[in-house]
Amino acid sequence: MSDSFIKAYQDQVEAAKKAFSANGIPPVEVPPAVREIAEKGLAAARENYEKLKASAEQVNAALEETYTTASKGVAEYNAKVLEAMQANVNSTFDYFNSLLQTKSMAEAVELSTGHARKQFDTVSGQAKDLSALAQKVASESSEPLKKSVEKSTPTA
Repeated sequence: MSDSFIKAYQDQVEAAKKAFSANGIPPVEVPPAVREIAEKGLAAARENYEKLKASAEQVNAALEETYTTASKGVAEYNAKVLEAMQANVNSTFDYFNSLLQTKSMAEAVELSTGHARKQFDTVSGQAKDLSALAQKVASESSEPLKKSVEKSTPTA
């Protein structure tokens, strides 16, 4: 427990003693056994508070690290998506430019078929890359929490 809490508690006890003695009520003497139990309880509460505080700080640190890692991963993922979109738009413009230069319907159909096949392969590759990146980001983002849980969980 914090020192300010203990000080406030002691101040309240002193104020209560003064109030009782001012009203003609004799002070009550606490038996040593009760006092010892109360002191042990206060010591245990202080120890438990310190453990809880340390655990909370550990969880906070893990959450901050997770958030930082996730933010970086999301930024990397967004950059990859924009890169893929730019490549696809450029490919589409190149396709339309080539399509305008065709001289026959057969040539246009052949160009369209080739472009569609090429785009299918490109988009499939982009989807695989994005999926792998998403898995990597998820794994790296969860790692700080995983380490924190492993560290705080006793082994059987």
